[in-house]
Amino acid sequence: MRLTGGLDRGRRLIVPRGARTRPTASKVREAIFNILGPPPGPVLDLFAGTGALGLEALSRGAVFVERDGAALGALRRNLREVGMEERATVIGADVRTALRRLAAAGEQFSWVFLDPPYVREMTGVLEELSGSDLLSSCAVVILEHDKRMPPPASVGCLFLTDQRKYGDTELSFFRCSGS
Repeated sequence: MRLTGGLDRGRRLIVPRGARTRPTASKVREAIFNILGPPPGPVLDLFAGTGALGLEALSRGAVFVERDGAALGALRRNLREVGMEERATVIGADVRTALRRLAAAGEQFSWVFLDPPYVREMTGVLEELSGSDLLSSCAVVILEHDKRMPPPASVGCLFLTDQRKYGDTELSFFRCSGS
């Protein structure tokens, strides 16, 4: 697995063994940046796994949230290997706990990558994001999911604005109403 763009384009990433971490395919990561361009501000990578999505966007600063120990180790090593550990914050916690901590600290994000391991977590995390002050006025929430498990058209202030399919993977883009 390699980074697809930026100064570290082509750099290899560490991926933990086994099926618990499902890295986002390079064509899907590349598509996100082709669709949206560079992030206008800080990025939040939820269920970060290896951190591939957030690493692609790190030039603006990123917060990574991951609770799986093997994935967390790979993420930290990847940040160290690309020399970006000082530009990143890594939170080793459950996503909902991390969201509450970030909101309490007054953090705001322009992009939020959301790739939950289980479809049942999708709506709950979208609800939590929608009901918080974590999203900047121009925020985009990028949800990666199986194309057979579509997300709702809206959750709170978040409205589905675009969808793109890449094999069995679908990207759903949400923006807050009024953005």
